[in-house]
Amino acid sequence: MPAPPGRRLRPWRVLGVAVFVALLVASVAGGLLLRHEAATSRLQARELARYAARLDYALVAGPSEAIRFPAHGPFDRRLGYTELARFSERLQARGFALVEQVRFDDALLAHVERGLFPPYAEKTRAGLDVFDCRGEPLYGFRYPWRGYARFEDVPAIVAQALLFIENRELLDESRPTLNPAVDWVRFARAALGQLGRMVNMDLDAPGGSTLATQIEKYRHSPGGITLDAREKLRQMVSASVRAYRDGEQTLPVRRRLVLDYLNTVPLSAAPGHGEVNGLGDGLWVWFGADFERVNALLAAPEGEGDARIAQGQALRQVVALMIAHRRPSWYLAGGREELARTTDAYLRLFAEAGLIGAGLRDAALAQPLAFRNLVADPAWVPATPGKGTTAVRTRLAGLLDTSLYGLDRLDAELGTTLHGGLQQAVGDYLGRLADPAFARSQGLIGERMLQPATLGAVRYSFTLVERTAGGNRVRVQTDTTDQPLDINEGSKLELGSTAKLRVLATHLELVAELHARLAVLDPPALRRVEVDGQDRLTRWAIDHLATTPDRSLPAMLEAALERRFSASPGEGFFTGGGRHSFGNFNASDNAREPTLREALQASINLPFVRLMRELVRHTMYQVPGSTARLLEDNDDPRRLDYLARFADREGQLFLRRFWRKYQDSTPEEIRSTLLDGLRPSADRLAAVFRYLEPAAPPQALADFLARRLGEPPAAARLAQLYTRNAPEAFDLPDRGYVARVHPLELWLVAFRLQHPEATLAEAVAASAEERQQVYRWLFRTRAKGAQDSRIFTLLEVEAFLEIHRRWARLGYPFGHLVPSLATALGSSGDRPAALAELMGIIVNDGLRLPMQRIDTVRFARATPYESAFAIRPVEGDPVMAPEVARALRGALSDVVEGGTARRLAGAFKLADGSELALGGKTGTGDNRIVVRGRAGLALNRTATFVFYLGPRHFGTLTAYVIGPEAASYRFTSGLPVQILKSMGPLLIPHLEPASADACRPPPLSGAPAAVGAGEEGGVPEGELPSSRVREGRITGVVVE
Repeated sequence: MPAPPGRRLRPWRVLGVAVFVALLVASVAGGLLLRHEAATSRLQARELARYAARLDYALVAGPSEAIRFPAHGPFDRRLGYTELARFSERLQARGFALVEQVRFDDALLAHVERGLFPPYAEKTRAGLDVFDCRGEPLYGFRYPWRGYARFEDVPAIVAQALLFIENRELLDESRPTLNPAVDWVRFARAALGQLGRMVNMDLDAPGGSTLATQIEKYRHSPGGITLDAREKLRQMVSASVRAYRDGEQTLPVRRRLVLDYLNTVPLSAAPGHGEVNGLGDGLWVWFGADFERVNALLAAPEGEGDARIAQGQALRQVVALMIAHRRPSWYLAGGREELARTTDAYLRLFAEAGLIGAGLRDAALAQPLAFRNLVADPAWVPATPGKGTTAVRTRLAGLLDTSLYGLDRLDAELGTTLHGGLQQAVGDYLGRLADPAFARSQGLIGERMLQPATLGAVRYSFTLVERTAGGNRVRVQTDTTDQPLDINEGSKLELGSTAKLRVLATHLELVAELHARLAVLDPPALRRVEVDGQDRLTRWAIDHLATTPDRSLPAMLEAALERRFSASPGEGFFTGGGRHSFGNFNASDNAREPTLREALQASINLPFVRLMRELVRHTMYQVPGSTARLLEDNDDPRRLDYLARFADREGQLFLRRFWRKYQDSTPEEIRSTLLDGLRPSADRLAAVFRYLEPAAPPQALADFLARRLGEPPAAARLAQLYTRNAPEAFDLPDRGYVARVHPLELWLVAFRLQHPEATLAEAVAASAEERQQVYRWLFRTRAKGAQDSRIFTLLEVEAFLEIHRRWARLGYPFGHLVPSLATALGSSGDRPAALAELMGIIVNDGLRLPMQRIDTVRFARATPYESAFAIRPVEGDPVMAPEVARALRGALSDVVEGGTARRLAGAFKLADGSELALGGKTGTGDNRIVVRGRAGLALNRTATFVFYLGPRHFGTLTAYVIGPEAASYRFTSGLPVQILKSMGPLLIPHLEPASADACRPPPLSGAPAAVGAGEEGGVPEGELPSSRVREGRITGVVVE
């Protein structure tokens, strides 16, 4: 029967109902699917694990074009990853080759170029590792210092408290594939909160971060903060990909997130310590709490009495630091009261949630949040590297242009040339010399040696270098001080007679140059060569070549060593602008006329003073267009130029001296210092007053004289003084004469009073005219004697400039020499390391090879940024004729065979019974130098021996005392010679020919694992990178 007209179903209605039902079913199904995905993350797990599996990289030989370094991120900056491109450029410009580097696969390259962070096993603790020449560890810096090694080591209450505060569902074991980067409920709540803030800016919107995104943020985001929604999305995506890099199951990853967060959470910075990261370091730095004790307390069952009080305090400190991460710079400084209140609130919430009992809650609430007093009890970083390690760290810091603080926190490995075992043995030996019984057993007690009562103040420094085909490699560099000053490389000391070696080297070099110029001439031609009467060296060279049957260079060098010079101290020497006299150490030498070989052997002073005079005068007259002839020609127009230069130089010298006198003084102190130095008389005081106060009225002069003399002068006398000393009455030299004050001192006082903020450079520039005025008498023709002496002084300065150029080519470390013959006896100063470099040139037949302390540098091992550098072999720079070097070796050998180092003769015998060829030069110095520290201006005593031991090894040994007590020490250079002899049993095994291979490190790709290896992201102990398995997506195979 047909339906009633009013109830007939139209087709479109049926279709609409069907569509509605279908949409409803789809919506319900979609909602259920989304709910299921939000709860389990199974779809994300499958797709993201598949995506992450393609993000590979491998370590390849040579530079890589397919690598991208991070541009920002606090952890990336601290570990040095953001600086690797700059480091690479600097190292390659300074002699290193990039020998290995990571290459990104295409998928990882695309991932990073989208702005995402690469997924890999990041290091929670890292720092600089230093290895010796055999690959053995010398030094390891780990930052943070304290942390949990495993998740199982974290006390349950610590993990529960963190999850309660930050990410409560993170360790839900019923959701094995959960994406830890996104908590959808918190994320939705945070999104709604941000929408609410658009309407009401005062609305407190909750955060949506998980532990995973927080870690991404404080490690890799710019400044460690979330600037906008785009940055938040980058953190979430990067954390999600990282979570699935090992597969779909994430529970181990989530446990690792808890561990990583506790070990790395940023907790501001503390004075004297620097950055603070991780709960362990945070407890120690901010509360002075022992990390192990805190963990033991919180891992134990809840106690009673004092035990509960200690547990409550430990829990309170831990919770406070978990909260402080939200705003560490505020909470850990000015917001400590607010931090305490927030901590109290969470402790109550813990008890309400059943995480802790009421007793522990009350014990924690009863404890004050007592912070460490960082002024009275600073949180120093406990690192004490040895001197050799400090030297290589300082060198690497210079290569990279970073601080030692920053260097120690780099993820880097440094391969050095040092031999750690020998370095330790030598250091221990030198340290034992403070023991009187041991020092006596080593033959170090006696006349001109050491005395038992004063052993403790003597310090020792030792360097041993091995000559190799690739360079001079420092094997030992150590000393017995605990101060940062490195006397080997950071000092300027008078090392006494060691300077004679430099003088002798210059002498033989000049002889070699004369041989090259003159040996081509026959005797008649030689006799026609014009030689100035002052140039004795050229005259000797001509006479030698004109008469000897053997005109070879070696024969001429041997003859030069046999030249005789008087050792008499009776002569005065005009040098350095004045007349000086010198003496010998042994008065018995005064009547001798030894050869230079004998003078070096016995370290006799006067022959070397006379030799230096000869070298200076030879240099004066051998310069093309020699200005030394000004001393002969009165009418030479260049005389006036030299006199003007002398006036300027001499004036600057005095001006600098007076500047130091008044430095750091107030205007009133400057005035008092000048006036207190005068013998008081009305004429002198008036001359000074009218110069300093040219506009002052007569009454001001009267008051001034009354203060200085006790009563004012009579009116007539006052008027006379005022008029006679008017500003225009005297020029500067005459006013200085009247006042009995150096004119430049008077000028400088007036300048400082008018310009109290002026610098020395400004004073020098402003006094140019005055400096010439002061020496106007010098330009008068009747003063020829004075002119000649001043001209000679400048010529001597110029000669020393040329001699300095020669010394610098042989490694002299300072920018100038004192222009005085006393330089032959060490007055210009030296450094032990520079003497060792000179000895290296001699041992290497005149070839200057670099002193190498660093072999390899590897950054970011087992990361996508890994890059390794190795020192490039060098050919060396020929700076000395081989014949000269051999002649010097022979002369130095004589010092050991029968001279000041003769106690060393026969002391170094090899296993086969043969004796090593030995040579060296001794030197003793008394020094006055400025030393930073409490000692201030200190008198120092040094005794040095620079040596070679066989064909491959050379170095220096220095004994020294710093401080006023040094004046009472009488030890000489025999002391380091005896010490070196006593160290023979330690050194000889390393001097054997067979030991040449003992210091070859493993291949670069097989460098040792980092100190503290075994952590995730490092290399397990005993494994080499060439055998690494895939860590995350790390391919450790080196691709040739």
